[in-house]
Amino acid sequence: MKREQVREQHAEGHISATHVIQNPADPGEWIVFFKKSGGRSYFLVDDNDEVESFGRLDDLIETVRGLGIKFAEIHM
Repeated sequence: MKREQVREQHAEGHISATHVIQNPADPGEWIVFFKKSGGRSYFLVDDNDEVESFGRLDDLIETVRGLGIKFAEIHM
């Protein structure tokens, strides 16, 4: 899901959980995914529909907060 879609889905109450995990392709980076109320999960993607990856957890958290998300689980 792109950032604007996340904002819309969150505002409408469709996102039930936010999870932060290490990128399986590069354990030095972090990715985020969102669970929707129907049990489906979506990764945060950029304008090219590629999964956004963050080298610093602080940057990821700032991005998630900017999307209106106030709670996320971090899995290590």
